[in-house]
Amino acid sequence: MKVMPSPLDLSAIESAVRTELDEKYRARELTLKNSRPIIRNSANAIRALHRGETELARELMDEVKVLIAEAEAGLDGHWDIYHAGFFYDAVKEYAEAELTAALLAHEPLPSPADLGVHAVPYLKGLGEAVGEQRRRLLDQLRKGDLDGAERTFEDMEAVHDLLTSIDYPDGMTAGLRRTTDVARALIERSRADLTSTIVQERLRAQLEGEK
Repeated sequence: MKVMPSPLDLSAIESAVRTELDEKYRARELTLKNSRPIIRNSANAIRALHRGETELARELMDEVKVLIAEAEAGLDGHWDIYHAGFFYDAVKEYAEAELTAALLAHEPLPSPADLGVHAVPYLKGLGEAVGEQRRRLLDQLRKGDLDGAERTFEDMEAVHDLLTSIDYPDGMTAGLRRTTDVARALIERSRADLTSTIVQERLRAQLEGEK
């Protein structure tokens, strides 16, 4: 009589796979849940900075740091989630808020290590902070603060110079080149606005001097 082989028992494999994937799923759900308030609070912090509400901005950014740390605590062994997109973008928004705070205050920029973020979201946040600098520059021009506007413009150019020096494949930098191109366009528009205002101010001063 032929002996039939025992049915293939995959229960141990299923258990091992489920254990790993359940852990990854929990980490994913936590980062997804925290990403929403990270993005929202970072955006609100930037708005507060433009209104001069620096204390509120700092409170919001401190809340974001806690949310990021909470999410990252579950990512050990699952860093593919960090780079998957949604959490990466959330961290970038936080970096943008912190860097905008430093740029608008003309303070030394915190490093990626200071902020506890990876280099790529840091750089992309820095590139997007150029848009916030342009907003400040336009506010300064409207108020007639040409010295302040020129200082802001110089900072914008310094940021762009750094971004253009980061010459790595886009696959490594998650599309940093496009962010740099957008920053360049904003800088050129700002250059035109600043130059036009300076020329107009010189003509006005000349005409007043001739009266």
